[in-house]
Amino acid sequence: MKRVKELNGSAAETEAAFYDALNRADLDALMALWADDEEIVCIHPGGARLIGHAAIRASWATIFANGGLPIVPSQLHETHNLMSSVHTVIEGVTASEGTPAHLLATNVYVKTPRGWRIVLHHVSVAPGAAPSDTVVAQILH
Repeated sequence: MKRVKELNGSAAETEAAFYDALNRADLDALMALWADDEEIVCIHPGGARLIGHAAIRASWATIFANGGLPIVPSQLHETHNLMSSVHTVIEGVTASEGTPAHLLATNVYVKTPRGWRIVLHHVSVAPGAAPSDTVVAQILH
């Protein structure tokens, strides 16, 4: 297995490396960004909750069998403290028929001795057109 660069700077750097690995379908680089904890969680759009490295790795291996994912994150909203950072982003994608689409993602990072690592990646399909940078209304649930 190749050595993956240690990221010690910020959660934003880890997030950039995450989306880069998705675009390149680099499973080793992607999995190196996750925390060592077996309680890590990944939820793909419309999918089940996956817990632990083995389940998460297997899901990404299946997804990457078709190549990289051309995902462009935008409109980052970040909440953080010294040891954790919660990011919500809009993931711009191109659907299989060539039409642009968007997903909503929540990425949670914790600071570890190896730098900022992912503990949660949760994505859901967003309704309607991609939201603008301005929030017009807030829906509580």
